[in-house]
Amino acid sequence: MDPQQQFCPNFDCSARGKTGEGNIVVHSRKEKRYKCTMCGRTFVGTTGTPFYRLRSGLELVTVVITLIAHGCPVQAIVAAFRLDERTVASWEKRAGQHSQAVHEALVHTRRDLQHVQADELRVKVQGGVVWMAAAIMVSTRLWLGGVVGAPRDSHLVAGLFTQVRACALCRPLLICVDGFAAYVKTIRKAFRSPLPTTQRGRPHLVAWPGIVIAQVVKRYERRRVAEVIRRMAQGTLEQATVLLARSNGGRLLNMAYIERLNATFRSRLAPLARRTRSLLRQTERLNLAMYLVGCVYNLCTDHESLRVPGILGGKRKWLPRTPAMAANITDHRWTVQELLSYRIPPPLWIPPKRRGRPPKAVAQARAAWA
Repeated sequence: MDPQQQFCPNFDCSARGKTGEGNIVVHSRKEKRYKCTMCGRTFVGTTGTPFYRLRSGLELVTVVITLIAHGCPVQAIVAAFRLDERTVASWEKRAGQHSQAVHEALVHTRRDLQHVQADELRVKVQGGVVWMAAAIMVSTRLWLGGVVGAPRDSHLVAGLFTQVRACALCRPLLICVDGFAAYVKTIRKAFRSPLPTTQRGRPHLVAWPGIVIAQVVKRYERRRVAEVIRRMAQGTLEQATVLLARSNGGRLLNMAYIERLNATFRSRLAPLARRTRSLLRQTERLNLAMYLVGCVYNLCTDHESLRVPGILGGKRKWLPRTPAMAANITDHRWTVQELLSYRIPPPLWIPPKRRGRPPKAVAQARAAWA
């Protein structure tokens, strides 16, 4: 038990979310509880993780979630470990919600994306069809996010590129999509920023400079690709070629990287298979499973195309890297247990606003924690 690595999860505490400040002490080694000396609250080390208040062992839960994230059928897990199917579903839901929070905390930070590809997958459900849209950063193979929606329309695309914009700096950016008509207009709306003025009212939105939109359309004949049409919807081909070379995305405009990611999702999520009996019943379950598989792909899976030469044990070897390592989010390959044990700190304490001189306690807390 290391109290220096823990932080107070109490939202009413001025020291919440801070580590290494000396305010966390060990309260009970038998129960693995900690105590915050600022607010006096006690908490366990699993607070804010899927392991919180679970009776099963940490190792068993980790193994089950690892198998689910790599496409193992739930029926096989139930038969192998003699668990109740509802228990496995509950663990999967907890892991999915936690993975979504981890993804938003780590991946949704500003970086120079350079080249992004986006696509949708058609998912069969009982009584209809839903769509799952996803985006990838080509240079690091980082999954940027996904959206699940019933109709394939501009709202689905807008939800996806809202997440992409949350990851992007205002830099030259190449976006490759297919021929879906809603893409171009939605991307132009998403990548705008308000122009600050001294006047009242809503500020004028200005489009980001350097946004290049390319469309790659495949024409099929007898279920085979007969022709690939590449066209520029915004920007020039010269700008696209420069961004392609900078991101190591090939010489020609393509959708290969997002299609490979789609194949990974299809192999690990049974409802995404083209011909399957595992029809989806609840859209929310697919959304949480998407985040679980996406986080395991980003943080826990080595990508062969991202390996770099290095020295290991005095010998020259290829050092594997995950997409998160290539994007400088982590410095090593996480295990699934590290992913599930990662605690997201709450937002830092903001002192209350009031007129006049603040009380001594508030002034001391502001000097120490604000």
